[in-house]
Amino acid sequence: MTPTEALPKVLERIDADLETSLARLFDFLKVQSISTDPAYADQCRAAAEFVAKDLATLGLKSEVRPTGGHPVVIAKPEKANGGPRVLFYGHYDVQPVDPLELWTTPPFDPRIEDLGNDRKIIVARGACDDKGQLMTFVEACRAWKAVTGKLPIDITMMIEGEEECGSKSLFSFVKDNADEFKLDMALVCDTAMWNQTTPSVTTSLRGLVYEDVTVTAADRDLHSGLFGGAAANPIRVLTRALAAIHDDNGRITIPGFYDGVPELPDDIKADLKALNLTAEEFLGQIGLKIPVGEKDRMLIEMISTRPACDVNGIIGGYTGEGAKTVIPSQAKAKVSFRLVGDQDPEKVRDAFRAFIRARVPADCKVEFENHGCAPALQLPFDSPALVKARKALQEEWGHKAVTVGAGGSIPIVGDFKRVLGMDSIMVGFALDDDRVHSPNEKYDLTSFHKGTRSWARILAALAG
Repeated sequence: MTPTEALPKVLERIDADLETSLARLFDFLKVQSISTDPAYADQCRAAAEFVAKDLATLGLKSEVRPTGGHPVVIAKPEKANGGPRVLFYGHYDVQPVDPLELWTTPPFDPRIEDLGNDRKIIVARGACDDKGQLMTFVEACRAWKAVTGKLPIDITMMIEGEEECGSKSLFSFVKDNADEFKLDMALVCDTAMWNQTTPSVTTSLRGLVYEDVTVTAADRDLHSGLFGGAAANPIRVLTRALAAIHDDNGRITIPGFYDGVPELPDDIKADLKALNLTAEEFLGQIGLKIPVGEKDRMLIEMISTRPACDVNGIIGGYTGEGAKTVIPSQAKAKVSFRLVGDQDPEKVRDAFRAFIRARVPADCKVEFENHGCAPALQLPFDSPALVKARKALQEEWGHKAVTVGAGGSIPIVGDFKRVLGMDSIMVGFALDDDRVHSPNEKYDLTSFHKGTRSWARILAALAG
């Protein structure tokens, strides 16, 4: 029986097994695997062991492998099935639950809540990010194993425990074991739907350059009554330089910044335009209404496929209660750039530093500290795997799967490309209202159920 012939029975199995699938997910959600807090190290280990034991039931050789931090779970086929060899990536760690008092029920006591209008949700820390998403793929594999006795393609799973604190150990783990994980492609389920009924495939991730900049003027704080009007004020110097980064049309003025920024293909741009994302819909929910990006670009381009620069923090001088008339000696800012296409992070960093230096007086000093230089990632729009995934998603959801760019970053996916030479198919079923990283995190029951069915279809499509 070919995968195509087996697929209807696999989907039937997923439907019939939904309650037991939820029970397995709930057991997973009860593990308090908060990776950022050392007090939960044993719980993170327990989560890794939970995952390893579960993956072993799929006929995979599963092991918990040590890293410099929390362990990573690796599960491999016992023998080759043929077809494409894929690496599935997910993470078992979760965010802290603070502030605890804002949770309506205990965060590690998962429950189903009925919202009415045939909408039910799973509420718990990790329900969406990433335990619920991870288990959609695992449960799809379980159904394939139950119906056919094997997985439809060769699948290696890499489930880490430090995504919520930067994946620092995983970068070196992948590099040290690169030959082991150089497969045909990666599959990632840590992304989102376009809306409740429209699936999406994330085809690009914006890169990141993050800089601290410090301007120092006088050798000490000064009395503004004595020195005001004559001495350089580093807050003024720094804010003028930062304000010059954008022009009145929202474009970034740093020379060479747009080198390597591509234009979208016409058909992809048409798909994005058809989504009709409005400022009222996107910005209205946060109390704003006027986009500040490039004025000749669609809003959806501004947040996903175009580069951006933001000042993430700024401080200088006296910030306590009451008045203190000083000219500070220093002012500091944190500045991030989101990159797209072939923008070179190091060149952007160097151009930014030159831009700021040119605007600092000769008797002042400017210093920089870098916190990251990651390039953007772009999946080819004509990728055969992408075409198959979109078709499979459309068959499950009844709506064309849109290709979207993610405004944020999944840094390890960049290493899959740079270190392992693999493109990644990024499919997820999160929704904008899932309260990821916030109290009362949730995951729609439909996202879990149809997400599992979606992965079953994608695996059949990839098997060909």
